[in-house]
Amino acid sequence: MEKNFSFAHVDKLSSTDSLVKLIDGVSSKYVFLYTTEEKPEISDESALRFIQAKEYSGASFVYSDFYVSDAGKVAIVPNIDYQQGSVRDDFSFGDLLLFDAESLRKASGELIAGLQFAAFYNLKLALSRVSLPFHLREPLYLTRKEDNRKSGEKQFDYVKQKNADIQKENEVVCTEHLRKIGAYLSQRTKNVEFDEDKFAFKASVVIPVRNREKTVADAVKSALSQKTDFKFNVIVVDNHSTDGTSQILEALAADDDRVVHIVPESETLGIGGCWNVAVHSEKCGMFAVQLDSDDVYSSAETLQKVVDGFYANKCAMLIGSYTLTDFDMNILPPGLIDHKEWTDENGHNNALRINGLGAPRAFYTPLLREINFPNTSYGEDYAVGLRMCREWKLGRIYESLYLCRRWGGNSDSDLSVEQLNKNNSYKDMLRTLEIKARIAMNQK
Repeated sequence: MEKNFSFAHVDKLSSTDSLVKLIDGVSSKYVFLYTTEEKPEISDESALRFIQAKEYSGASFVYSDFYVSDAGKVAIVPNIDYQQGSVRDDFSFGDLLLFDAESLRKASGELIAGLQFAAFYNLKLALSRVSLPFHLREPLYLTRKEDNRKSGEKQFDYVKQKNADIQKENEVVCTEHLRKIGAYLSQRTKNVEFDEDKFAFKASVVIPVRNREKTVADAVKSALSQKTDFKFNVIVVDNHSTDGTSQILEALAADDDRVVHIVPESETLGIGGCWNVAVHSEKCGMFAVQLDSDDVYSSAETLQKVVDGFYANKCAMLIGSYTLTDFDMNILPPGLIDHKEWTDENGHNNALRINGLGAPRAFYTPLLREINFPNTSYGEDYAVGLRMCREWKLGRIYESLYLCRRWGGNSDSDLSVEQLNKNNSYKDMLRTLEIKARIAMNQK
């Protein structure tokens, strides 16, 4: 076959100047850009397959599944399909992407000047506005594994202080992309007027749980220990536990009438469905405050601080900060997870780029009853957060409100590639729906 393609290394954290210089130097019709230090191994036949996919699909660029070599073992790594909502900066295209030079040169004219880290991210979003990238679901090259950390260790990279400048640039790039596709929203300042007359309790701590006999008592007792100037209760939705969880909760409820132990009728509920059961209960307070069954509040003042935060901000949703610990509550790096990338001016737009809004989350119950959680066990809170900040003001507390215990029983401590892909596809779908909703809202 005629060699009408070339290869070039691109830094994932490229500057605008370096990326434009790279693009200007491309002399072939097609170019494979690779993001690893060592060029992946690819045959001429696989390169031709990339080019065919590019020509047949008319996509802005093409990426594929791939083989990865790790300590002498080779495995297939599947990627996921790109969609309109795949605007996060950590979307995985793999290590080798095919572009045509003409499209690259056109897109380089849309790059934001002066970027030091986010130019490659900028380029991919700019090209996606022309046509979505095409995912070739075939493993077509071999690369070497460069990051051996568990998924649970990687998920907090974007909140580390050392990455703050990178995150700020990524926010600028994503916000500009949202402007160009008509999904950008101006600052959300809509306040909430609280209707206190309909509720017997000012707040409810909501704990969905299934099979957490090792931790659920700690969580419930942490909630019960809160010192407040208002009435509150603790609603535990026991999702048909099969270990000793139910018996522990029955004992706690018998000992303290503030514990509301609910076993839902349905056996098809995820975490979101359990939340809906709690929120629609007549015993739910005016504010519904999250506490996971693995975790504990950091002090007896947490619930008071959350409710005070609602009144200070007049917001529909309030999000705090938390500290990572091991099972015995020894602090783990990076320690405090405070999501200071949030700003009142642009947080609702930047929320479409990042993979989560933080915790603990709390909601004004009447609005939550209108919106509801999706019945899933992943991303259900993110879905509600996106919907809330589309219209209403969100409040933040940047001090640690609870201790998030990381241990082998956590559902996200070390996920397989397949489960990570499933989770990421779901959140990208949520972003797609939210982007479409915001575009429609702007068009009105």
